[in-house]
Amino acid sequence: MAEKIRVLVAKPGLDGHDRGAKVVARALRDAGFEVVYTGLRQTPEEIAEAALQEDVNVVALSILSGAHPHLFPKVVELIRAKGMDDVLVIGGGVIPEGDIPALKAAGIAEVFTPGTPTSDVVNFIKEHVKA
Repeated sequence: MAEKIRVLVAKPGLDGHDRGAKVVARALRDAGFEVVYTGLRQTPEEIAEAALQEDVNVVALSILSGAHPHLFPKVVELIRAKGMDDVLVIGGGVIPEGDIPALKAAGIAEVFTPGTPTSDVVNFIKEHVKA
């Protein structure tokens, strides 16, 4: 059997709420992925370093604060700078539709907004993680 897909679920910035991130983390675990959750208030640097140390296939960012236009691209930049070119980076949370194209242009593979079924996140990861 192939190795399990490893996912780092991270909350960049000063968000104080992580229920959504925990719901996604549990759904990913239930789908058979190995999940590492970093907890609240992580810097982009801490997230990139955790992704490297944990040897993950996916970094799933969750944000509610509105700082996604700055924080999400910074995480992608730091992950790529560490040579993790094959790591899939996805984002979710309260993100206006109008911000999504710029996030995708910055390297976020997909953005999941509130109300997205967790099965959509699971299926996206399964379809896009490079073997």
